[in-house]
Amino acid sequence: MDKPRTTMKSLLSVCLLTVGLCAISHGHHINGHDNTSVAATKIYTNTAQFGLNMLHQISSASPGKNVFFSPLIISSALSVLSMGARSTTHTQILEGLTFNLTEIQEKEIHDGFHNLFSVLTNPTNKVKLDIGQALFVKDDQKPLQTFLDAVHASYEADVLSAKFQEPTEAEKQINEYVEKKTHGKIPQLVKGLDRDTAIVIVNYIFFKGNWEKPFDPEMTREGDFKVDDKTTVKVPMMQRMGWFHYYFDRELFCTVVRMQYNGTATSFFILPDAGKINELEKAISLDVLSKWAERVHRGTAHVHLPKFNISASHDLKGPLTNLGIADMFSDRADLTGITGQALKVSKVTHKAVLTIDERGTEAAAATAVEAIPMSLPPTIMFNEPFLMLIYDQVTNSTLFMGKIVNPTES
Repeated sequence: MDKPRTTMKSLLSVCLLTVGLCAISHGHHINGHDNTSVAATKIYTNTAQFGLNMLHQISSASPGKNVFFSPLIISSALSVLSMGARSTTHTQILEGLTFNLTEIQEKEIHDGFHNLFSVLTNPTNKVKLDIGQALFVKDDQKPLQTFLDAVHASYEADVLSAKFQEPTEAEKQINEYVEKKTHGKIPQLVKGLDRDTAIVIVNYIFFKGNWEKPFDPEMTREGDFKVDDKTTVKVPMMQRMGWFHYYFDRELFCTVVRMQYNGTATSFFILPDAGKINELEKAISLDVLSKWAERVHRGTAHVHLPKFNISASHDLKGPLTNLGIADMFSDRADLTGITGQALKVSKVTHKAVLTIDERGTEAAAATAVEAIPMSLPPTIMFNEPFLMLIYDQVTNSTLFMGKIVNPTES
């Protein structure tokens, strides 16, 4: 009698990691760039929409917790996986990523990611950005050459052999690879690998930027941060009085501050009115993001922003299943385009580290000095839970999204 399919499926793990090391500021959307292909400009709205969908899902699954992730990296990892997916599994992955194949060809999706990564990792960019992929394959498995060729052509992924039958050894190999690629910021990504694991897909992004206009460390003072109605914590609060780009959104009861890094990366910090964080999360959309980008204006302000270092780990199986990407986790999975054999995804994990300080992640040469009007500017104090996102202005790529609930939780 044939064995049940559950015993015939080898396991495939997708490990996504993000390191964001930040200090942040003003910028605006730029539609198109000499180095950005038509395909790249066709996928950035999908990455942003997928990011918003994930923000809703992860936040709902982790109430009261910090949320921080990279929509770009999660999207690209699943796109790599889609190259080996077939039938309904294939359709679910691409539709879950918000792609409509009647409007964009699948080749354009992969070409788009390839071009985005080329532009984002250009060494002339003043922001340090490393992006990469790797496939760790069980030493007795043989991926199809067509899959390897496709993945290498579009994503330039490393393909490495691993002894998953010895989980401790395989974990050590993967974690050492990840630690090196993230410059020591993530020393342990995987833990508890299953002996039946056949392939682990690792995607990583390391982001390192300096503020265009840094904060003065001597002005940082301890302040209160109200986590919720019952909890208040002490945090080092950076502050700077000067020129910022900001917008008071009276419709959504929030304040938006845009800050710029040296280079092409920019950030939005969104502070809801007291008790309005849940309403804001439900209301945020691509149209809202576009509105904020258009309406932020240059003015003087006294901005207070917590200095913090957080690490957020997310199990994405539930969120992805809720977005319709379900079959790949079940015995209905069709990933036969990877090895020609039956595979299913055992887990999708994402780990992100975010550091925000006065100068960025590298010391700035000098503190900016600005002339400001004599009139008293408004004070914008991020002393309650807030949302944030970081994107690249040239490609319009959403690099990171997050919700900071408690900046003291590491």
